[in-house]
Amino acid sequence: MDNLLSIITFIPAIAAAILALFLRGNDPAAQKNAKWLAMIATGATFVVSLFLIAQFEPSNTDFQFVEERSWMMGLSYKMGVDGISILFVMLTTFLMPLVIWSAWNVNVRVKEYMIAFLLLETLMLGVFCALDLVLFYLFFEAGLIPMFLIIGIWGGANRIYAAFKFFLYTFLGSVLMLVAMIAMYVDAGTTDIALLLKHEFSSGGMSLFGMQIVGGLQTLLFLAFFASFAVKMPMWPVHTWLPDAHVQAPTAGSVVLAAVLLKMGGYGFLRFSLPMFPVGSDVMAPLVLWMSAIAIVYTSLVAMAQEDMKKLIAYSSVAHMGYVTMGIFAANQQGIDGAIFQMISHGFVSGALFLIVGVIYDRMHTREIDAYGGLVNRMPAYALIFMFFTMANVGLPGTSGFVGEFLTLMGIFQVNTWVAVVATTGLILSACYALWLYRRVMLGDLIKESLKTITDMSRRERAIFAPLVVMTLLLGVYPALVTDLIGPSVEALVGNYETALAEHAPDAAVTAAETGDH
Repeated sequence: MDNLLSIITFIPAIAAAILALFLRGNDPAAQKNAKWLAMIATGATFVVSLFLIAQFEPSNTDFQFVEERSWMMGLSYKMGVDGISILFVMLTTFLMPLVIWSAWNVNVRVKEYMIAFLLLETLMLGVFCALDLVLFYLFFEAGLIPMFLIIGIWGGANRIYAAFKFFLYTFLGSVLMLVAMIAMYVDAGTTDIALLLKHEFSSGGMSLFGMQIVGGLQTLLFLAFFASFAVKMPMWPVHTWLPDAHVQAPTAGSVVLAAVLLKMGGYGFLRFSLPMFPVGSDVMAPLVLWMSAIAIVYTSLVAMAQEDMKKLIAYSSVAHMGYVTMGIFAANQQGIDGAIFQMISHGFVSGALFLIVGVIYDRMHTREIDAYGGLVNRMPAYALIFMFFTMANVGLPGTSGFVGEFLTLMGIFQVNTWVAVVATTGLILSACYALWLYRRVMLGDLIKESLKTITDMSRRERAIFAPLVVMTLLLGVYPALVTDLIGPSVEALVGNYETALAEHAPDAAVTAAETGDH
């Protein structure tokens, strides 16, 4: 099918348009219709995406399912996927029906709520499929709008502050990326990502405000893109928007934010930073590795001090994203394999953890850890699911969480032993805060009167968790499902990266000699 990617990307947007134009009223029947239309649209998107993965050829490292047509002012609408991006497309289409289903109890402005999530899915899919700089930027930035509305309208008591903080942090980071994209167009004469991947940006020494820039233009472009992707991940120290956004966002919003939106930063590093600016990436890699290691330890310690369940899981997400950036900038097969695997695994596990918090929040309307205790006595099924995803979050062998962290640490150990040692302490700290949370919420005697009538998970809630459990186990015991798919594309990426560095080594030596840096 020639337009498979466009069909997958725009099914949710078409459903959103139908909701906006034809659904009238806010009575229970209209609300139910809105939910069912959103469910059918996201379900259909997932079904169509299965055709995509079925026809994908992992051994072909070029972009596949490419669509290209003229668009506006000489720009082209170009879409395509490779072994790296196709997994993020599948993760998005897999999770969105579960997200809609988890929002089945929402009864405030339901039509608008569903429209926001449907548009968000289209924009997220567009980011992972776009093969034109301008198209990528439009999808990347437009995704802020529905998420801003989801937090700002359906969020908690402090939602306005959290929504604006989320928007301003991520938007301001992206302004520098836009400047860099203009510079890339001027230098290369094209916005086609496939052509830009083959273009060599200058890496010779250059001076800026009297300072010598090692890596030249590549380093400057790298830093501009880094400003956007580091905030999106988010990396320490620009991570402070994430806990606020998670705490205030509704459950479904937190799931999408953690499971998919954060992955755009990691995807951006893999699509742009490493392949397009290899010399700049190499120059900045030591700084990124240490920032990642600090993030893992620091945010794990901060997580241990939290009294709000969502905030604890949010800081846990920042720590896990630290492994991702570490693996990417290890720039070897194991590191990048591990980083991609970790992002996919984190999508399932962190999404499930936010849903787990949502289950008891719907019943008790509080996320304070001290408000709970002894829930295992009333909610045995919930206790089992909670324990399973707690173990996956910690990285228990047999779950997907273990594979990603293990591969990432293997990759980084080959590059910098001390960074690997610091990062490994994060595994111990994650066990501390995750098990501490579980013990305080679930174990012990059921003393609090308010909890003595709490009910276990409904059939709907159990059905939502079932696919997440299956995928977490499946990837844990059979990681080749992912690694075989991404392997050739990652191998090509690493090969091109190493070749580019080898070619520029003589230039770097000349520059060092000229500046007296021996």
